[in-house]
Order: sequence, then C-alpha cells, then structure tokens
Amino acid sequence: MTQVLGQALVGIACLALLHAAFSTYEHLSILKALSRPTTTLPTSIIVEALVSLLLFIPGIALASGPLKDVTYRGELAKRSIDDADARMGFIRLSKRGKALFGDLDRSK
Repeated sequence: MTQVLGQALVGIACLALLHAAFSTYEHLSILKALSRPTTTLPTSIIVEALVSLLLFIPGIALASGPLKDVTYRGELAKRSIDDADARMGFIRLSKRGKALFGDLDRSK
C-alpha cells in the first residue's frame, strides 16, 4: 500500500515539475514577444517547483523497497565462512621465479 502511495506521489511530483517547466517557458516566451527584459519568475511557478520537490522526496522514499543489510555480519549470516573466504592460503611463487630469473643459487 505504501509503495503504491509513493509511486503516486512521484507521478504527481513529476507532472507538477513538468507543468512548472512549461509555465516557465511560456512566461519567458511572452516576455520575449513583448520585448520586455526578463525579470524573476512569478512566485506561483517557484512555489509549484518547490511543492513538486517536496512531494518527490517522500514519494521516492515510500516507493523504494526495504533496505538491505550491507555489513559483513549480515553477509556471513547468508554464507558459510568457507564461501566468504574462498582463497588460497599460500601461493608458491618458486616456479615462476625460476622461469623469470633463472637459477638464483649464488653460493656457487
């Protein structure tokens, strides 16, 4: 129920913001046609944009799903330690070292 309410708030906020943008475009085009200097926007357009923002923020919070646990403890609750730490304990580099540097026995 809250997810549907959140989606509705987001939709209304987007429509209000689009209407505010269209009203701004229309206001500026009328000023340009009358050769008047551009002044500040009417307060009704500014209020409409701010109301759309104030509707969007709780709407997106309600529409989103529940937060997931991102801690290491929460990850280990789903997995075993063998799955979480599946890496080699020791790595031998002696084979690669002989191929790269040859025999490094300097006692001879």
